[in-house]
Amino acid sequence: MSDTILSVQNLKKRYGNKTVVKGVSFEVKKGEVFGILGPNGAGKTTTLEMIEALRPIDGGVVTLDGIDVKTQPHKVKQVIGVQLQSSSFFDKLTLRELLRMFGSMYHQRVHPDTLLKDVNLHDKAKAYVDTLSGGQKQRFSVASALVNKPKVLFLDEPTTGLDPQARRNLWELVQSIREKGITVVLTSHYMEEAQLLCDRVAIMDNGKIIALDTPEHLIKALLKRGFKKSRKVEQADLEDVFIDLTGKDLRE
Repeated sequence: MSDTILSVQNLKKRYGNKTVVKGVSFEVKKGEVFGILGPNGAGKTTTLEMIEALRPIDGGVVTLDGIDVKTQPHKVKQVIGVQLQSSSFFDKLTLRELLRMFGSMYHQRVHPDTLLKDVNLHDKAKAYVDTLSGGQKQRFSVASALVNKPKVLFLDEPTTGLDPQARRNLWELVQSIREKGITVVLTSHYMEEAQLLCDRVAIMDNGKIIALDTPEHLIKALLKRGFKKSRKVEQADLEDVFIDLTGKDLRE
């Protein structure tokens, strides 16, 4: 049995005469955390949205858990969870009520308190989304993406705008999700985040993948090309100092 859960072959996206995703190909293995990195405008989010059946595929083939995304988009959506860069929720429902509602859309009986506990929001079950901090909203967004027990979870820049404690807490959440056997595909602008979380990363620029390997192998390849840092690499950085002095607990 193949250990590949996601296969992307020659994926393309065009807007008029402009091609923004230019023949992207990669595979993701079951149970791994796979990162897609790149500057703004590289095509990361567009690539994810086509894989998630949120945006039409103009060229190429995407197969997820044996399902052709282009021809069976509704079937794909049953086996994936999606956390977007920006999510909107009904503001008159509590977190517990929202999770039950999302579960009903998938014909799933959910246990909202268990999901909220998994993302460290068990004490917010009766709260409304607009009362949550940025980190809490991100974690709730992840919880809502897990209601259908997905095989693949997509996270689009999940820690953007979060403070150091909230960011590290979300890293721990991603690791715990992976430990449950869920494959995670994420985009990020934080290289430390990608190096810590990802088994492999694809680096995109100008609509193409220009490198794909484990973080360790990519770093070794850079060093073999003669790269040297212009300053001494310290064993700790300012973020480590900040976390140590202020504590790792979330301030929410």
